[in-house]
Parts: sequence; structure tokens; C-alpha cells
Amino acid sequence: MSENPTIEVVRNDDEHRYEIVVDGAVAGHTEIQSGDGALVMPHTVVDDAYSGQGLGGKLVGGALDDIRSRGEKIVPECSYVRKFIEKHPEYGDLVA
Repeated sequence: MSENPTIEVVRNDDEHRYEIVVDGAVAGHTEIQSGDGALVMPHTVVDDAYSGQGLGGKLVGGALDDIRSRGEKIVPECSYVRKFIEKHPEYGDLVA
């Protein structure tokens, strides 16, 4: 990874997930599934090559920001997403 990498979080509806892209490479993702009036978030993963860089938090935070902008709610089945929301209560309103 470069010293100042380009990092972005993108929604990939074809793959049913949000992806974190670092310098053009997908470094991890958090899955989204259509639920009963809310998006179910069952699993989040960051590739081992990118671990320890805070990308999981950037991924989940970026995904939740986008979900909020779309007026959607979530069901955080993923333990990482649940813990992220506990540490960042400003996202608690997104939980269905």
C-alpha cells in the first residue's frame, strides 16, 4: 500500500455488498441483504494483506453513511458492525 493511498467505500449492488477500495484494489467488504424493511448486514471481512490499518472501521462507517443518505435501516447481524455501532452511537438510529 502506498504512503497516502486512495481509499473509497463503494456500494456494489451486483455483489450485494459495500467494498473498501485501496488504490484501485478491493481490500474488504461488508455484505448487505434485503430484509424485512431493512438491510441485513451479516458479515464483514478485510483481506489479511490490509489488516491492522483501520480499514474495517472506514468500511463500516462509509457503508453506514451511505445507508443513512438513502434513508435505509439496518439489521446488524455481523458482530463487527454491532461493535462499531456500540462505539459510535451516532449510528444507532440506523438500527431497525
